[in-house]
Amino acid sequence: MAFAGTPEFALPALEALLRSHTVVGVLTQPDRPSGRGRHLHASPVKALAEAQRLPLMQPASLREEGPRGELAAWRPEVLVVAAYGLVLPPAVLELPRYGCLNIHASLLPRWRGAAPVQRAILAGDKVTGVTIMQMDAGLDTGAMLLKREIEIGAHDTGGSLQAALARLGAAAILEALEGVRSGTLEAQPQPQEGATYAAKIDRSEALIDWSRDAASIERQVRAFDPWPIAETTLEGERLRIHSAANMQVNDGKRSEIGAIVSVRDGIMLVQCGEGLLGIRKVQKPGGRILQVSEFAHNLRLAGRRLG
Repeated sequence: MAFAGTPEFALPALEALLRSHTVVGVLTQPDRPSGRGRHLHASPVKALAEAQRLPLMQPASLREEGPRGELAAWRPEVLVVAAYGLVLPPAVLELPRYGCLNIHASLLPRWRGAAPVQRAILAGDKVTGVTIMQMDAGLDTGAMLLKREIEIGAHDTGGSLQAALARLGAAAILEALEGVRSGTLEAQPQPQEGATYAAKIDRSEALIDWSRDAASIERQVRAFDPWPIAETTLEGERLRIHSAANMQVNDGKRSEIGAIVSVRDGIMLVQCGEGLLGIRKVQKPGGRILQVSEFAHNLRLAGRRLG
């Protein structure tokens, strides 16, 4: 088999396949500039493939004959895909004997698209999971081989949930491959009912709108950890919010939206459109992440306004 993936989400699956199958080659995206120096960095999947001395390709596209020819030369019986990030044209989808199997981080048809983990948290979903599907030309529309479900915990962040789903997906792809090979698994078409789209996260979505209710802002903070990190402003200066809780306080009093009501016991209470958000960790531009108790030291924050 061959493997196509790019970020850390794909690592548990590739590691599991290396332990139990023969991986004839790996596809990953080209190195990308990152960091303040904008130096080129290899993807996590590339780093693992090189460490295992696996054949590796990093095409900018698979629509050209050259990369497709190299992939064909590997003669994979199946191509396992996990957060690869490039479109697979029909000629690639039809190349392996058993097709291309995708590990998708949602319970399809809910949250087709690029950001299923963050969208599930933002929407307040109680459960999510992984779907192993037979890829087709559509966007996450292929027939499903199996699903595995997991609860979304009250404290799950985008990062923690994605890591849990990556582990779940690694186990699920091994099960699916065995089922496909033995003929005991049959792909089922996705129902049209319940289909939703998980659009790619845009940095602009990180800005907190304090007129929203505290519960949805708390989910925004969790969903956007570790990227792009929910943020607001304090007297014109950007302030990132790394940890917060919906305090569910209802004492009949109400402050101006965005106002810092109080700072006590390491929590900064902020008035939302509905309810109060309790902020625990913040970060100023270029600074380190601070507990609110440290951030608020020698500052008179109560009565000031965020946003």
